Amino acid sequence: MHIRSKRHLDVRRTVWISLFLIAATPLGLLVPMESTSTAADAETPAQLRIAAGRIRPLHRIKMPSGPEDWLATHREAGQTFEQYRHSNPNRPTKERTILYVQPIGAFTNAERQLVDETADLLSRFYNVRTKVLDPIGLDVIPSKAQRVHPTSGDRQILTTYVLDKVLKPRRPRNAVAMLALTTADLWPGEGWNFVFGQASLSERVGVWSLFRFGNAEGPKAESRQFRRRTFKVAVHETGHMLGIAHCTAYECGMNGANHLAEMDSRPFYFCPECVQKIWWACHADPIQRYESLIEFARRHGLDAEAEFWQKSVDRLRHPAG
Repeated sequence: MHIRSKRHLDVRRTVWISLFLIAATPLGLLVPMESTSTAADAETPAQLRIAAGRIRPLHRIKMPSGPEDWLATHREAGQTFEQYRHSNPNRPTKERTILYVQPIGAFTNAERQLVDETADLLSRFYNVRTKVLDPIGLDVIPSKAQRVHPTSGDRQILTTYVLDKVLKPRRPRNAVAMLALTTADLWPGEGWNFVFGQASLSERVGVWSLFRFGNAEGPKAESRQFRRRTFKVAVHETGHMLGIAHCTAYECGMNGANHLAEMDSRPFYFCPECVQKIWWACHADPIQRYESLIEFARRHGLDAEAEFWQKSVDRLRHPAG
């Protein structure tokens, strides 16, 4: 997700899709995800369309954008399930089986725990094993790829350097994708103020920051909001690395966002059009995936999400109900 400065930017010149969010489990832990490929592969795209139709009444059509919102400043056509299928997107294969999370910088104990929680969420959300790597220091970012924010005075690191020079050379051969998480503020280059995160639709790399999410160790309401923002950006950025474009049809976790208020207003579940992309690309059985996410949501106090996903399961099991 990008926050624009007043300076003009021609968005057509960038191949990166920018987004928002965060995560958690002990560093170095490989989070297993039980394979559901047999059940999922038995379902054709037509059957997935039927399943999506059953949950469609639970989802809201995209609301009109405010003057400072993403779609007011970015012209995007959206992406249907059929367009996604025919785009030859990055997806798990027999050779690419693991989603890697690479922490960059210093993390508090609460932030390290959140990294682990997010890794667990990603494994359930995308039906792929997730591994958290040992952290690396900010000293991997040279001064030429940093700046001091012109108004806040905070240090920012250049997202494109992280993606091209830090992640791509380190990306394991068996990586479905590699996602960096940092506590430093992010800046995508000339003409921009800051971004919450940025990822590539084709290079299997992405980065997101905790810097602007609040205090992970603050009062209960603030720490809960910090966690929710982290989760949203994590699943959003990972969606981009799997070739999923911004959603313009529904209120959806793949909506773009220009500011924190817009991010907070978005759900972190995916709409019936975008979730089909996960079911198909990641060989995820729809009901098993939702049940795994319900377990995660209940464990972490995400009551609204647990209720929503339970309604989704009920509709898939009892479409006439």
